[in-house]
Amino acid sequence: MSAKNYWLAFGIGVSAGAAIALLYAPQSGARTRRKLRKGVEEAGDYLQDAGDYLKAQAERFGDEAQDAIKRARNQASHLVDRAGDRASDVVGSVSEVVNSAVKSAKARV
Repeated sequence: MSAKNYWLAFGIGVSAGAAIALLYAPQSGARTRRKLRKGVEEAGDYLQDAGDYLKAQAERFGDEAQDAIKRARNQASHLVDRAGDRASDVVGSVSEVVNSAVKSAKARV
């Protein structure tokens, strides 16, 4: 069940429960109003707690995502550095081969 459907079902359940409680309440109107007020306050507290929890989770996931991005950047930077080192090694080797070939060609002339 998605979160939207959950909260919709929760709201319908709260409303239905309140309506049934009003219809079948054996106590006075003042007492019923106090109970309803308390129920609404508890529902508000529950929703506040749920919101705080969701906010904390979103912040935690955001922090984890930033950490993952930093790790990926560091790893990519490391790979680029290694590739640059390998390219420098290849250029050096090719340069040595070319210099050797040039010396050999000069020696034959």
